[in-house]
Amino acid sequence: MSALDPQQIRDWHAHVYFDAARRERAWALRARIATELSERVRIGRFNEGPVGPHPQGSYELAITPAQFGFVLSWLVLNHGGLDLFIHPNTDDGLRDHRDSALWLGHMHALKLDALNE
Repeated sequence: MSALDPQQIRDWHAHVYFDAARRERAWALRARIATELSERVRIGRFNEGPVGPHPQGSYELAITPAQFGFVLSWLVLNHGGLDLFIHPNTDDGLRDHRDSALWLGHMHALKLDALNE
C-alpha cells in the first residue's frame, strides 16, 4: 500500500457533539472558541439534532492545515468534557470520516450511509 500525500488535505473539520444535558456546555465552549480562536477557525451552524453522518446535535469548526496543530492542541486542553469528532477533508469523504478520523472524548457511531447521499 502506498502512502497518501498529506497535501491532499484541503482543511479539517472538528464537530463538537452534544445532547440535551450538555447543550449549554456546548454553547459555552462555542463562545470561548469564538473569542479565543476567531482568527484560526470558522464556526458553523449550531445543529440541535442529527445532521448528515452526525448522530446527535453538533456544530462544526473548519480549520486550515496551517492552523490545525494549534487548534487541535487548544481543543485537547479545553473541550470541557464534550465529545469531538475530527476529520480531514480530501476527495474521499468516506475514508475521511471512517478511516482517518480522530476523537476527543467518547466515540459515537456515525451514519456513514449519509455520505453516499
